[in-house]
Amino acid sequence: MNGQKHWDKVYSKNPTDKLGWYKPHLETSLKWIKELSLAKNARIIDVGGGASTLVDDLLDEGYSSITVLDLSKKALVLDRDRLGKRAKLVSWIEGDITLFDLPTHYYELWHDRAVFHFLTEPEQQRRYRDNLLRALNPTGHLIIATFAPEAPPECSGLSVQRYSVEQLKHTLGQDFLLQQHHKELHITPGGVEQMYLYCHFRRSA
Repeated sequence: MNGQKHWDKVYSKNPTDKLGWYKPHLETSLKWIKELSLAKNARIIDVGGGASTLVDDLLDEGYSSITVLDLSKKALVLDRDRLGKRAKLVSWIEGDITLFDLPTHYYELWHDRAVFHFLTEPEQQRRYRDNLLRALNPTGHLIIATFAPEAPPECSGLSVQRYSVEQLKHTLGQDFLLQQHHKELHITPGGVEQMYLYCHFRRSA
């Protein structure tokens, strides 16, 4: 990943709703998650979920086993402060997803909006994928959103790896079967256009 100090600085300098990737609600992610008809106690992890409101919406929908992982301590503090007493209902992990050891075959859903595309080195991508394969249930789901080819080559001062559907399928490998994909234009609070590629994969048993 790109360092806790970098991301703590980003979250410290800017209000959450002024960050480039901010959306009041992740409508596509939430819609796809609801369509999976998971049990309300299904184990869900939101990778890079610091300061995202997805956890709020999942709690509102009645999901009761949510983990939020983020590299930035500051982002997680903001998340917990926003949730107030409900923060106790969530498991919080401060760590680098390419290094942190997650429990084996534990999660039924792995969600990632705008983390994977910051991993520009093949070794980082390999470690992420290894962690994903270890932690996701053998028939679990992956919902992932990255910059599409049309998006800018940088975000938050860092280079990103942009993906087409075929590139993302190739990078994740044959262990993941594409279920659906969707492009979504995100306009940052500063007016910059960013095209996101959303993909839903099912892990092949």
